[in-house]
Amino acid sequence: MESHKVLIIGSGGRENALAWKISQSKFCDKLFIAPGNAGTSFLGENVEISISDFGSIRDLILSNKITVVIVGPEDPLVNGLHDFLSNEIKNDNFIVIGPKKNGAILEGSKEFAKEFMLRHKIPTARYRTFNKKNIHEADTFLSSLNPPYVLKADGLAAGKGVLILPDLNEAKKSLENMILNKKFGQASEKVVIEEHLKGIEVSSFVLTDGETYKIFPMAKDYKRVGVGDTGLNTGGMGAISPVPFVDQKLYKKIENQVIQPTIRGLKKDKIDYTGFLFIGLMIVKDDPYVIEYNVRLGDPETEAILPRIESDLLEIFLKLKSSKLQTSNLKVSELFSSTVMTVSKGYPEKYEKGKVIRGLEFVNDSFLFHSGTKKENQNIVTSGGRVIAVTSMDKQLDKALEKSYKTISKIKFQGKTFRNDIGFDL
Repeated sequence: MESHKVLIIGSGGRENALAWKISQSKFCDKLFIAPGNAGTSFLGENVEISISDFGSIRDLILSNKITVVIVGPEDPLVNGLHDFLSNEIKNDNFIVIGPKKNGAILEGSKEFAKEFMLRHKIPTARYRTFNKKNIHEADTFLSSLNPPYVLKADGLAAGKGVLILPDLNEAKKSLENMILNKKFGQASEKVVIEEHLKGIEVSSFVLTDGETYKIFPMAKDYKRVGVGDTGLNTGGMGAISPVPFVDQKLYKKIENQVIQPTIRGLKKDKIDYTGFLFIGLMIVKDDPYVIEYNVRLGDPETEAILPRIESDLLEIFLKLKSSKLQTSNLKVSELFSSTVMTVSKGYPEKYEKGKVIRGLEFVNDSFLFHSGTKKENQNIVTSGGRVIAVTSMDKQLDKALEKSYKTISKIKFQGKTFRNDIGFDL
């Protein structure tokens, strides 16, 4: 195999973890990250380009003879970046890790995803879709469900378009607010209402070429901002991998009842898919149900699972091009990996930026994956709600967590906040 110039698109902790992993590959000649953050600047060359500026991304690829593009976030995929690049770049060696538009709609539309699951007999919660035209029928459907009530904006709403409400009247009012007052903009012109599943969540990650697949480590993430899974939903406050309660029996159920029918469904529906599928699962009485599909790696789960991958990740990606994914050897460490996110005070609502981060040079027991950081003069400063993901590994989960929290005590910035109970329920 020859070496390649690689571009990672995105600027979060997920992209920092990908850059860290790809930079170690013997097949990586040069690494670019657009736009990247302070953490990625130590691993490759950051290029100040917006993830939605497709023209500038194409020009960067052509002028630097880049042959591998790894798309971190969902927005550019849903908006057709893969399709655009495939049309613009005529190079047989060129590959984009991330699906084309007709595959990315699995995340771009909750309704499409639910119809896909129904069509291919993939277990999921009972649901109906509402818009301006049929909103008058929603009361009857809501009344047929047991509380709490789950309302999901159909389109992308940056992970914030899901409401779980305990009260029927509140659910009715929120539905009106979403559809008629466009609470989440265009994303909530259509709303999926679904039955609430009570269980425990797991994130499953699969890399596929649309024919075959490799199952990456599973993880459990913690979405709520407050201790004990309370407070507002965030982009994620931490993650654990492997998930202790996913034994061989449950793993097989997930593969047979969810992963295999999903891959078969992609093929049957003629969906051209190259990249990751993140399947959000709810385990109800030992049975897996799909809550949602995402068409990329999760964040902060990526920061927990990539340190467990012992294989050369770029080598595995390159096998996607030649449809030889099955021949790749995915080696996974048996160690526990614990990721705890440090965030800015006030996140996920209003927070301040530009706070100087100190103490990073004293860290030696953990991996630091930058999320909302940038370089300013000689300093690294905060530039987002989620600031740095701290990942540690150990044979025992509690020891791995202990290392992460010890590392967090060394990192200093004004308003530093984190959850001190990641992994509490395991």
